[in-house]
Amino acid sequence: MMITTKGRNALKVMIDLAQHEGEGYVSLSDVAERQKESLKYLEYSAAQLTQAGLIISARGKAGGYKLARPAQSYTAAEILQSGEGSLAPVSCLEEGSAPCENAGTCKTLPLFRELDEVIMNFLTSKKLTDLIK
Repeated sequence: MMITTKGRNALKVMIDLAQHEGEGYVSLSDVAERQKESLKYLEYSAAQLTQAGLIISARGKAGGYKLARPAQSYTAAEILQSGEGSLAPVSCLEEGSAPCENAGTCKTLPLFRELDEVIMNFLTSKKLTDLIK
């Protein structure tokens, strides 16, 4: 598993919104400027985060984005999954994947199951508020 720009940008948007929580809607261009990222890349991330229900958007002069719930309720896992999709270390462990015909005899599967569990336990233990400290 490698976290791509999609996942990293999802985290950057969420961290910035958490840092400005309580200020109402935040302009994505302000986020892009503070994070030194392309507005176009962050627009894609914001769309994914909105679709996942993690942020709320509003149009207009006072529009922008804000967290859909309190910052402490988000985990790094759910934020990364909104950008990355699956975080499974191998495709046969991805949710909805076809059962592997070699699963019964695969010597590597237990290793990757354990790795998947370690990754998910770690990422779900990290809250968005941990990332803004």
